[in-house]
Amino acid sequence: MLVGIGILASRLMGLVRERVFAHYLGNAEAAAVFKAALRIPNFLQNLFGEGVLSGSFIPVYAQLLGKKDADEADRVAGAVFGLLALATGVMVALGMLATPLFVDLIAPGFEGGERDLAVRLVRILFPGTGFLVLSAWCLGILNSHRRFLLSYLAPVVWNIVIIATLLVMGGRYTAGGRAAEEALTEWLAYGVVLGSFLQFAVQVPTVMRLLGRFRPVVSLASASVRQVMKNFGPVVLGRGVVQFSAWVDTAFASLISNRALSSLLYAQTIYLIPVSLFGMAVSAAELPEMARATAEGEAQAHAKLRSRIDAGSRRIAFWVVPSAAALLFLGDLVSGALLQTGRFGAADSRYLWYLLMGAAVGLVASTVGRLYASAFYALKDPKTPLRYAIVRVALGTVKAWFLALWLPERLGLPRELGAAFLTLSSGIVAWVETTLLRRKLRSMVGPVGLPAGLLPRLYGAAVVGGLVALAVKQGLTGLLGPMPGVGVEWGGALLVPPRLHPVLGLLATAVPFGVVYFAVSAALGVPEAGAVFRKVGRKLGLAR
Repeated sequence: MLVGIGILASRLMGLVRERVFAHYLGNAEAAAVFKAALRIPNFLQNLFGEGVLSGSFIPVYAQLLGKKDADEADRVAGAVFGLLALATGVMVALGMLATPLFVDLIAPGFEGGERDLAVRLVRILFPGTGFLVLSAWCLGILNSHRRFLLSYLAPVVWNIVIIATLLVMGGRYTAGGRAAEEALTEWLAYGVVLGSFLQFAVQVPTVMRLLGRFRPVVSLASASVRQVMKNFGPVVLGRGVVQFSAWVDTAFASLISNRALSSLLYAQTIYLIPVSLFGMAVSAAELPEMARATAEGEAQAHAKLRSRIDAGSRRIAFWVVPSAAALLFLGDLVSGALLQTGRFGAADSRYLWYLLMGAAVGLVASTVGRLYASAFYALKDPKTPLRYAIVRVALGTVKAWFLALWLPERLGLPRELGAAFLTLSSGIVAWVETTLLRRKLRSMVGPVGLPAGLLPRLYGAAVVGGLVALAVKQGLTGLLGPMPGVGVEWGGALLVPPRLHPVLGLLATAVPFGVVYFAVSAALGVPEAGAVFRKVGRKLGLAR
């Protein structure tokens, strides 16, 4: 619950950040360049940040805490910090030197002024990424001590600084054309660096109190540190493979258009909300507990792992399935409610919906897959997730090229719809990876994962709820009339959003969608739905 609260607060502030960003920059050229530039140093954050430390550091550190070996745990914490700081410093320096090469690799569609701006922005942003990596080390310490709230609330500070930068500087620069927009993105890059430092700084006092004796060293003398480093290599490679997949999507989107690139990154912000809120929250809370369980006998440890994985999978699926259905049926209202303001108009919301449709296909797989990967990390087996990540990326790269760049033209579809096929491709290969992870996990600890028949019931309930929501949306459109001048023609039909503001439209459709989903899933015998109704009944005084 604490992880969920922290992530929810962080994601909500992230949505506010994206809405303010969309208000001032929309899908302008500078917006696409800034978002692509931000992704380049984020490669370093993702390579050495939370995901890697969760797979290498937390299992060892949490197990030492479970054995009550506080001295060794402190030595491991100090050595990992020293090694991480050294590696991050070297990577930041090399990244700033090699920035032009990175820009050409990540966004090959940028030329001339776009490329020059991207290079300037990346060089400003790189140092801030180092602070985010050290912030992930703080998260590892806090999570292992079961202090979940602070580590996931810290990114709120990062978002607040960026929002403040946009509000203070946005009005001064957006009315001045392209040069002013570029100046705004440079100010925004400095705001990102400041926010990164503050995100790290707010966690340090609590971390220092939890560590009995903290001495940063660069040493591999401890066997536990060597175990962390042994795990570190495969996890880094696995994260690198995943980042390569993100690079492929970014590169392909830049070849389609600037609008496709910026919309792809807007879409990722939206569809990662349920992934983070349910998948990351459950996985982050379960990883230290699964790692502690492995300190017990094998049979008992496997039984505990199965129990935690099964319960976590059910919780994830129950909440992520309707999230995917909401993106599929109501994606235009979701994107409009979150981003439609200023220079981001109704046509942009409609286009973003197509990308969210593709993302909805693999949302459950991506989320459950995080929990399965955490189980392997708890078992100190980071190589299996690495192997399957390589399969996912290799297959995904081929699919992305075929679906996003080759297929639309052959079908006579607008080129920009290729971005929707990018998210669809990622969703398809996510199912492949998750299936492989589950099969391997079953061979190691026994039957795990979602029980047979649960997903069909959940999807059935979500589809019924989605159809009801569509009927409500259509009724609102017919009642209030179309908004003039914002229709989008696709497939011979004119798609016109309702005159009702997207925020009100989303509320009017999401409420019946949610009620129907919970009611149908409860009628189909899904225990989680029954539990929700009982809790609501107790709150309303209708049930004990």
